[in-house]
Amino acid sequence: MEIRRALPQDIQELLHCLKMRSKYAVLLVFVISLVIIEKENNFISRVSDKLKQSPQALAEANSTEASPAPAKNSSLASLQELDAAFSQLRSHLYNITLQLAGDRDLGPRRHVLLMATTRTGSSFVGEFFNQQGSIFYLFEPLWHVEKTVTFLPGGASAVGSALVYRDVLKQLLLCDLYILENFISPVPEGHLTPFLFRRGSSHSLCEEPVCTPSTKKVFEKYYCKNRRCGPLNITLAAEACRRKQHVALKTVRIRQLEFLQPLVEDPRLDLRIIQLVRDPRAVLASRMVAFSGKYETWKKWASEGEAPLHEEEVQRLRGNCESIRVSAELGLRRPGWLRGRYMLVRYEDVARAPLQKAREMFRFAGLPLTPQVEEWISKNTQAPRDSNGVYSTCKNSSEQFDKWRFSMPFKLAQVVQDACAPAMQLFGYKLASSPVALANRSFSLLEEAQPAWVT
Repeated sequence: MEIRRALPQDIQELLHCLKMRSKYAVLLVFVISLVIIEKENNFISRVSDKLKQSPQALAEANSTEASPAPAKNSSLASLQELDAAFSQLRSHLYNITLQLAGDRDLGPRRHVLLMATTRTGSSFVGEFFNQQGSIFYLFEPLWHVEKTVTFLPGGASAVGSALVYRDVLKQLLLCDLYILENFISPVPEGHLTPFLFRRGSSHSLCEEPVCTPSTKKVFEKYYCKNRRCGPLNITLAAEACRRKQHVALKTVRIRQLEFLQPLVEDPRLDLRIIQLVRDPRAVLASRMVAFSGKYETWKKWASEGEAPLHEEEVQRLRGNCESIRVSAELGLRRPGWLRGRYMLVRYEDVARAPLQKAREMFRFAGLPLTPQVEEWISKNTQAPRDSNGVYSTCKNSSEQFDKWRFSMPFKLAQVVQDACAPAMQLFGYKLASSPVALANRSFSLLEEAQPAWVT
């Protein structure tokens, strides 16, 4: 104590400052250690894979600021210096992660959701993203969820199922494919399953190393199209998802756009939503062919007029159109949480100019349109007329998108127009006033697309 008292005042202040610096240095190391421990799994996987995905999560973790206790007035300068040093350290760590990403500029990790309903051309449009090699694409993974939720005692309400779909979707976009094991039947054993719905519609699930050697004794219900693979190893699929630069998913099982707000606002995701719509008259005509058994009443009424068209059938049609319209109106209003993350696309516009619309969608999603995608579009939109199967993604698109109008009875078109008029008006589908107008190719049923549909 005597020695300290004998020291000059400026020396004592210096010792005090150094002591405060030491305390905050320890605190700084402690905070950084917590950040590293919390994010170690994410960080290690990125480094081991040359950070093929964006270091966005690590950057966000590094942006977490320490909040040291208030210092004495004499150490205010020290606190300011420490704050500046901490900010500099965060910037330095972020730059290191960028360097670890490899020699090429991968850019940020994007997540794309193609949101549609059945028979709107979503399988065809989804192939645009499936053909891009840096995208991990999943085709209708929520099919398994729907089967499980539907068969629960009493079923599930629309709101309840939407919440389940949303939560599963979030995990899938984060490459947590294990979530599907809760819904796949029979339950996967050792993370292996031969029953992932339409596995062959996802290139990422049918290429190495996910495509393991086939097993003769195991029956694969949903197999890869162009090569023989063993049962799907969900662990390998999840790892492949993390290695890919982007994730895209196509689903016809999410109708309410407002339920997706938590996903859009999740800092771990950079979600872009593309809502695909189609003329409801064309949708009904296609469903009557693809799902013939479910539309027997419609077909008998349209062809014979004997069987009455039940009101609940019309109400179901009206409800479907309204749910699509409500979601689209929400997206087009551009609320703050959705601004720049929503795009409305009409299937008819894609069919008439597929490459142009593909460029617009990829530009909106912040993704590069590769020559492989352009080549696939060229080959699969100029197919022979006899190759347009019900579930085919190979079409002569410019000739196929409105052929329904030449076979649909006018009274059937009238029912759709009455039930879906508000949605048709929003999307720019013209009403046909007579059988002649419906079947007259020179009379366009399509108004020009609005620039406001691309946010």
